[in-house]
Amino acid sequence: MAEDEVSYASVAIKSKKQHQSQGKNEEETVYDEVKVNKEVKAVDDAEVENQNESVQQTLDTKGLLPDKAAERCRRHQQLCCCFGILCVILVLSVIGICVYFTTVRESTPNELIQLMSTQKEKIQNLTDLNNKLSSDNANLTSVSMELKNNITTLTAEKHNLTSLNEELMKQNKNLTEIIKNMTETWNELNVSRAQWSIDEYCPKQNGGRSCTSCQDGWNYQLSSCYAYNDAKPSDQRNWEGAREDCRSKISDLTVVYDQTEKDYVNTISPDSGGVKGYWIGLRAVEGKWKWTDGSDLTNQTWIQQQNATDGYCVTSLKDQRWKTVNCNETNAWICEKKTLSV
Repeated sequence: MAEDEVSYASVAIKSKKQHQSQGKNEEETVYDEVKVNKEVKAVDDAEVENQNESVQQTLDTKGLLPDKAAERCRRHQQLCCCFGILCVILVLSVIGICVYFTTVRESTPNELIQLMSTQKEKIQNLTDLNNKLSSDNANLTSVSMELKNNITTLTAEKHNLTSLNEELMKQNKNLTEIIKNMTETWNELNVSRAQWSIDEYCPKQNGGRSCTSCQDGWNYQLSSCYAYNDAKPSDQRNWEGAREDCRSKISDLTVVYDQTEKDYVNTISPDSGGVKGYWIGLRAVEGKWKWTDGSDLTNQTWIQQQNATDGYCVTSLKDQRWKTVNCNETNAWICEKKTLSV
């Protein structure tokens, strides 16, 4: 058997790595040459073929090699060749696997670093999300407590309003009854007043009624009815008392609007029986002379003391200018009311 020969195969495997700077080429990793041992002497394919043909011819010539034996020999040669090829393929596969795991081992740290960075980022995002949810939960809890307090307050207010509404309903019912009674009373009073007006302004005479614009004891003048009370000093009243008497007669202290009316009032203010003056409806209110109907005195020359001092009222006396005296003094008085249109 010939001396074993050793063949060498050089394998180059390229692995793609991240470019650190522009312009660099792909790295090449060159592994050591791989030795492949052959049991059969390595010769050129042409030489082997020639030897096989020579041996076959010799055997055929001598009749030592039958056809089947020759066929087996050829198959044996083919099997040997295939076995050699398979060995080469197997070695190359082993080398590829080693290179693959070597490449994996080289790339694993970078991938782990990137994976750890990704995981840290995800953990941080989850932490931030958890913190936000915790904050939102705290806010929602606070809002919930506030809403509960508001509900409690509103419930109490509703209860109070319900009680108040019931009370108001009772008061409304009472007021309705009062209004009903007052309406009935008012209607009766109106009827009575109408009857009183008829009796006063249209008294029965000789079986019939004769109506006048003013009642008996009242003087008709300038579309008004006037009545002066020249009471003796013991029956005289202060300004408020005199006004109260006029109101009881459905009238008020006289109000003078023009010179014609002033002249008439002067004629019914006689100086007799100890009368020092007649109260009229003029008094000082907050530094101004005002009539009982709320209007201001327009002609200041009608009065002696033009300065209006609170607590002072005005009296009229025939043939004299109006005087201002303390409202608490006692005097006679003059009442006035509108005439009845007949």
